[in-house]
Amino acid sequence: MTAMPLRPLGDSDLLVSAVGLGCNNFGRPGAATEDQSGTDRVLHAAIDHGITLLDTAEMYGYEHGRSERMMGAALVGRRDRVVLATKFGHAEFPNPDLRGVPHGSRAYIRAAVEGSLRRLRTDHIDLYQLHTPDPATPIEHTLAALHELVDEGKVRYLGHSNFSAAQVDEAAASAAESGHPRFISAQNEYSLLVREPDADLLPALARHGLGLLPYFPLANGLFTGKFSREGGPSDSRIMRQRPHIVDDAPWDAIEAFAALCAERGIGMLEGTIGWLLSRPTMASVIAGATTVEQIAQNAAAASAWAPDVEALARIDALFPSGA
Repeated sequence: MTAMPLRPLGDSDLLVSAVGLGCNNFGRPGAATEDQSGTDRVLHAAIDHGITLLDTAEMYGYEHGRSERMMGAALVGRRDRVVLATKFGHAEFPNPDLRGVPHGSRAYIRAAVEGSLRRLRTDHIDLYQLHTPDPATPIEHTLAALHELVDEGKVRYLGHSNFSAAQVDEAAASAAESGHPRFISAQNEYSLLVREPDADLLPALARHGLGLLPYFPLANGLFTGKFSREGGPSDSRIMRQRPHIVDDAPWDAIEAFAALCAERGIGMLEGTIGWLLSRPTMASVIAGATTVEQIAQNAAAASAWAPDVEALARIDALFPSGA
C-alpha cells in the first residue's frame, strides 16, 4: 500500500491527507453506512489507508447530529489519528434547537460547538467551518466568537464553506484588521463539471493563503467510472433518487475524458483525483464512501497519476475553465 501523501491546508501548519473522507453518508437511510457497524467499517478502513481528514457537519445524517454521533463512537481509541473537521450553521438546515438564532452569531456558535464536541466525543475540533455565509451577522462578530473557541482550546483552525470571492476577501480583511484568527480553508463545489471557481474564487484563496476542500469533486459519482449515458448501478443514490444527473451529463466530454485516462492506463477516478490535486490551492479531495472497497480505491487514487501539460490542455478543452 502506497503511503498517503500529506498536504498543508492553505499556508497553515495543519497537514491533511491528499484524499479526505466526506462523512455525510454516515447515518444516511438506505446507505451501507446507515448503522453504526457500517460506519465503523468505513471510517476504520479510511484510517488504515492513511486518510486523516474526516469532514462532517452538524446537519449530516438525515437527522441533526447523527453523523457526528456515529463518528464519535467509531473514533473511540482512534481520535489522535485523524484531523477532525465539522461545520456549523447551514442557512437551510439550521440546528433545530437554535431556530431563529443567526447562524453566524456568538449565541449560535457557542451552543453549536458544545453539541458537536459532545457528539464527536472529543475535547477539540481541528477545523471548525461556517457552513454558509450569514448575512444577518457581520463577519467580524463571527470571527470574534470563533476566536474565543480557539483561545479556549475547543477549536484549532477555522474554515468557511460556500463563500464567494468577495466574501473571502472581506473575511481576510476583517481578520487582519481585528487580530482575530483567520480562516485557512474554503469548501466550495468544484469539479470537472463545475469550474466557475477558477475565475475568481481560486485567485482569492491564493491571495489569502487558504486551501480548497472541494465538495462534489466527482460530480455526484459521474467520474467514478460506474456510470454511462445508459445509466448506472440500480442501488446507487443517483439512480434511486437523482437520475436526472445521468440524463443531463455531458457524455461526449466524459467519454472523451475516459478515453484520455485509458490511454494512460488509469481509470476515470484516478484521472479525476489526479487532475483535482494539480489545481491551484487544492489541499485535499474530500470523497464520500460507503464501502471499504471505495475507501481503498479513493486512497490509491491520491498518488496514482499526475497530469502532464498535454493532458491538462486536453482536459481544459473538454471541460473549459470558468464553465
